Amino acid sequence: MSLVRDMSLYPSGEQKIDWVRAHMPVLRSIEEDFVKSKPFSGLRVALSIHLEAKTAYLCLVLASGGAEMFVTGSNPLSTQDDVAAALAHKGLNVFAWYNATAEEYTDHLRKVISASPNLIIDDGGDLVNLIHNEYPNLLKNVLGGCEETTTGIIRLVSMAREEKLKFPMIAVNNAKCKYLFDNRYGTGQSVWTGINRTTNLIVAGKTAVVAGYGWCGKGVAMRAKALGAKVIVTEIDPVKAMEARMDGFDVYPMEKAARYGDFFITVTGCKDVITEKAYKNMKDGAVLCNAGHFNVEINLPELEKMSVRIFKQRQNIMGYELADGRVISVLAEGRLVNLAAGDGHPAEIMDMSFAVQALSAEYIVKNQGKLKLGVNDVPEEIDRKVALRKLKSWGTEIDVLTPEQESYINSWNV
Repeated sequence: MSLVRDMSLYPSGEQKIDWVRAHMPVLRSIEEDFVKSKPFSGLRVALSIHLEAKTAYLCLVLASGGAEMFVTGSNPLSTQDDVAAALAHKGLNVFAWYNATAEEYTDHLRKVISASPNLIIDDGGDLVNLIHNEYPNLLKNVLGGCEETTTGIIRLVSMAREEKLKFPMIAVNNAKCKYLFDNRYGTGQSVWTGINRTTNLIVAGKTAVVAGYGWCGKGVAMRAKALGAKVIVTEIDPVKAMEARMDGFDVYPMEKAARYGDFFITVTGCKDVITEKAYKNMKDGAVLCNAGHFNVEINLPELEKMSVRIFKQRQNIMGYELADGRVISVLAEGRLVNLAAGDGHPAEIMDMSFAVQALSAEYIVKNQGKLKLGVNDVPEEIDRKVALRKLKSWGTEIDVLTPEQESYINSWNV
């Protein structure tokens, strides 16, 4: 049984899935393997990831391996109703729709968990937290799970530190074929695609303030520079701040950066990155958006309190008029701008990330009972397998060490 907005939308969703499938060769090759090996036969998989076409194809790949899929989204504004309908039409259990209320969103998560999953594939940690807090009787059935994003891993590490995490989780986000490409190139491109299509404003000649210089922040800053913007980075980590300086960017505290920014992009994973202190210094017409998982980085309650008028300026843009007449624009309610106001990362990027997801899920099944409780790294052989398959899809060959080179490079007595 599924709960979606409108089943009649499925043809459009199927077109989207077919398009991304054509551009995800690594995941296609894994699908071919899974059809033969059926690694998930008899298992129930609960999945909560931004429910758009690339995620849908991952769900179909897991289903091709024998999994009974129970699917929901990981953000109320990133679910695409036609894609949800397409998955439901193909027989998967889907509980999601666009712009779900907080109550509806939580109900969809509960419906997925109440299926008593054997594997959990999470993005941000909502499923893992829910099963531990509300369904502890179902924990015994869980072989393990995979976490897609930095924010979720932070939550998992915290749970593990307090000895609250009751099954093994694989930190997919920490795989090289994930964070080096998805976080940097995927976020960098998709964030600016979301900003550009939502605002229709020029970037060149303006100043972009990027809050956070992790791999996602690096990607956002790099793309801003390529679009012709001057870039200011805000950071709390002195090492990352040095990286930003050496990469050619100015580094200021947010309160000072607020004076100069035309575009502000938060990508820290922390709350209250932009607050009243910054709003007081911003230009008229400043554009704010968030690329972190949760909508807590831009403190909207403080902005609302300061505003004399709040109005819709354009689709996915709300204007906040301050007492002095300045207007600050916020995109996509401060939620993930690349998904809430776009289609997310490019298909070729998610090809690698979701390949790591699929192979990590298979690894859990093959090694059930052998993995430690808590957070586990993605095995190096999975990273290597995904990289080699991606290179093959590009027609790219690399060198291979001779036996003599292997011996030399692995010897201490040279």
